[in-house]
Amino acid sequence: MSHPHIPAVQIPEQSACPASPGDTSRGERLREVARLFTRLGFTAFGGPAAHVAMMEDEVVHRRRWLSRQQFLDLVALLNFIPGPNSTELAIHLGLLRAGYPGLVVGGVCFILPAVLIILPLAWAYVRFGSLPQVLEGLAGVNAAVVAVLGAACYRYAKTALKDDFTSGVGVLAAAGAWVLRRNEVRQSELIVLAAAGLAGTVWHAATVRRATLMSLALPLPLTWFAQVLPVTGGQPKARLGEVALFFLKVGATLFGSGYVLVTYLDTGLVEQRQWLTERQLLDSIAVGQVTPGPLLTTATFVGYLLGHRTYGGVGGGVAGAVVATACIFLPAFVLVALFAPLLPRLRRNAYAAAALDATNAAVAALVFVVTVELATAALRHPVSLAIAAASSLVLFVWNVNSTWVVLGGGAAAYAAWCMNLV
Repeated sequence: MSHPHIPAVQIPEQSACPASPGDTSRGERLREVARLFTRLGFTAFGGPAAHVAMMEDEVVHRRRWLSRQQFLDLVALLNFIPGPNSTELAIHLGLLRAGYPGLVVGGVCFILPAVLIILPLAWAYVRFGSLPQVLEGLAGVNAAVVAVLGAACYRYAKTALKDDFTSGVGVLAAAGAWVLRRNEVRQSELIVLAAAGLAGTVWHAATVRRATLMSLALPLPLTWFAQVLPVTGGQPKARLGEVALFFLKVGATLFGSGYVLVTYLDTGLVEQRQWLTERQLLDSIAVGQVTPGPLLTTATFVGYLLGHRTYGGVGGGVAGAVVATACIFLPAFVLVALFAPLLPRLRRNAYAAAALDATNAAVAALVFVVTVELATAALRHPVSLAIAAASSLVLFVWNVNSTWVVLGGGAAAYAAWCMNLV
């Protein structure tokens, strides 16, 4: 589907948004941001790649807040700053649509639904010692998410694979990502994207026959700060100050997929501080995976456990949950505000633009690899295959909103379970 030309995204003090039919005021745009990201917060299952795909469907394909090229540039840039990428994307999209108030509203509305879902689960876990059984409908949700990812991958490829060079980068990025992920290399996404960006810069330099290469000003040196903000502790009970410092460190230094969070929490909470047992950590991660929204809301569950143990009662648990959640996401808001002006400047620089084009091809390749992996895990039953096929059909033929596709997949799987078909 072709789109009319949309001017380059700017972030002035008054507005960052291209005009669209129905725009009336900053307040109306702010309410639009709140409605969209609240709905996504309640329905964005499937992990970061699925969240990005659903946002692309909403803000590019349907609302046309920005072009797909601009969206891919934004996704590429956010992979080079620490923090949860899909949450940072929600924050940045809110900024583009409604200015700095939109930055706050977009992020909070995307995060808050998962927090509200996880808090009662954490209370039940402390009260009864186990988690409620996962709804059978999640199998259908996963199948529908595969279809949503497939549709996004198709749209990304149409935009990002512009010529032989970017197509070659996409193929090599997919192969590299598959090898790195198969060998469980940490931060594999960052490695693939950085290599693609470097290749784009070198290719442009060779094309224009420049003698010297300009440096690409992407914030890779931030990886050097992985050891900042050391946290004291080691006691079975965690004070709120210690919890705050630990989750601030995680939020400020977590690169790549949100699933890297598992390694951070296992090392910091289980091995070093012994605040959690392995079983409690696995249960916390499970809650983060089966609830919608960003995986980093696992911190809500962990914070509740730590607060309840240290201070006792529901009040202590809620206090711990609030502190852990606020601290793990706070760096994302700050970093997006700091780096938001960088994107237009990169596009105006020929070398950086070439790097972004190559990186966008790598983004499409990474989404393809994740889609294949999720399809392999999720589509193991005829009912799941049927739900994925039906979801793909309604996405491509009838252009149904991805939110309703995901909810419909869950309802279909639950109905199949009720009829003893699974």
